[in-house]
Amino acid sequence: MNIEITLPADAWQDVEPGTEALVEEWLVAEGSTVAAGQTLASVVVVKANHDIVAPQAGVLEKILVEAESTFKPGQALAMLRSAA
Repeated sequence: MNIEITLPADAWQDVEPGTEALVEEWLVAEGSTVAAGQTLASVVVVKANHDIVAPQAGVLEKILVEAESTFKPGQALAMLRSAA
């Protein structure tokens, strides 16, 4: 089963509509096995840094938003194939 990795909605609270965030860097490469809670990427929303963590164990199938690229609220950053 594939799971979309997104920035949690609470990170977007008090952010003006139309604002985009930046993927600062990916800490895990495509095809890597990850553990639940492992940090996958670092992103910046209006000068606030946030970690993107794996919701469960699996394989990082595909990075959809590359490092140094911007994304909108609710946009999938990557796809995770669950280990189950």
